[in-house]
Amino acid sequence: MAKKKVGPKRQFPTPSSIGPLLKFKKPTFSPKKRRLAKAHTIWDLRKIAKKRTPQGPFDYTDGAAEEELSLARARRAFQNIEFHPAILRDVSQLDTTATVFGQTFALPFGIAPTGFTRMMQTEGEYAGASAAAAAGIPFSLSTLGTATPEKVAEASGPEGANWFQLYMQKDREKSMALVERAKAAGFTNLLVTVDVPVAGARLRDNYNGMTVPPSLTLGTVFDAIPRPAWWWNLLTTEPLIFANLGSWDGPVADLLDALFDPTMTFEDVKWIREAWDGPVVLKGVQTLEDAKVCVDYGMDGIILSNHGGRQLDRAPIPFHLLPEVAREVGKDTTIMLDTGIMHGADVAASLAMGAKFTLVGRAYLYGLMAGGREGVDRTIEILSSQLRRVMKLLGVASVEELGPKHVTQLFEFYKK
Repeated sequence: MAKKKVGPKRQFPTPSSIGPLLKFKKPTFSPKKRRLAKAHTIWDLRKIAKKRTPQGPFDYTDGAAEEELSLARARRAFQNIEFHPAILRDVSQLDTTATVFGQTFALPFGIAPTGFTRMMQTEGEYAGASAAAAAGIPFSLSTLGTATPEKVAEASGPEGANWFQLYMQKDREKSMALVERAKAAGFTNLLVTVDVPVAGARLRDNYNGMTVPPSLTLGTVFDAIPRPAWWWNLLTTEPLIFANLGSWDGPVADLLDALFDPTMTFEDVKWIREAWDGPVVLKGVQTLEDAKVCVDYGMDGIILSNHGGRQLDRAPIPFHLLPEVAREVGKDTTIMLDTGIMHGADVAASLAMGAKFTLVGRAYLYGLMAGGREGVDRTIEILSSQLRRVMKLLGVASVEELGPKHVTQLFEFYKK
């Protein structure tokens, strides 16, 4: 006897059965909103940024020194981790706040200082500062920024938290005059970058003939044809200059070598420490030995960073250096980290391994190039959403609960 076939009965579709399936989204007439809505990762924003930005400015952002090994390894370090989630924990309410130097921020990451920012997209620092203020996170202005401290303070408003990054120039008086301007504009923390005695060999810039401002050559004109919005914005907004230094016309590397002071030592940092009455943080620490010296010289914090791979290629990986530094000096100073962060999971891993705070540079610039202020908002939204999801899946309800037990570095052959 044949076995009776069991399964759903076939029927002709009716309006009543089709109706519940018809769910049309409200149309979005803004091309910018549509393209940003399709970006679900920082890598998605990077793809959009590459399509909308001329090669020179995009490569300046995207590239690193020489073979770009330092950047690739820093990103790979975050990929080569294993999380250890705890189950059956109440994560219905999350606390993503982080407190550093007496300031509490809504998220445990801020915007890193980036130079030439309005070259990437004309809203530049104005977009970054206002987006950071809206999200309740700090914004860092570079000495090589394209907006003044006063303008950044105005863009961020009274709710903004602004930090100033200092490159000590050969003209010390000019450097300290700039520091005083930042202080008068309400900037609270001073980030002193210490890994640039000379400009790194950024080969993409050399191949592109990168200048500031960008030069109109036959090549750049052809490159601009599919990107008219970028050039229109450049030509119809205020001139692109180094707002804190004045104008420059030439290769980027030549500017850096002309400005930076290769004679700078820890004694100079001590002098800066005495001149600034707020927290002083050294950015660009890459060894445990130097981290200890920073503590000896009274620094309030350090940023483990290899400058986004843009200085010394094959430099130490900040994330690999983090556990040892946190163990040795974590009780004596505030440890922050940048370089390679492209996902909220990278932020979570950094906090678990001992960082108190993190900074994002390229991720922010990809969003800026993809959509100006709204693109920066999208960057913060993506990283925040990823961080919150990872925290819940790890079974932690606050960033303070993240610890070494939650992370294992699977590949440790980069370490000594």
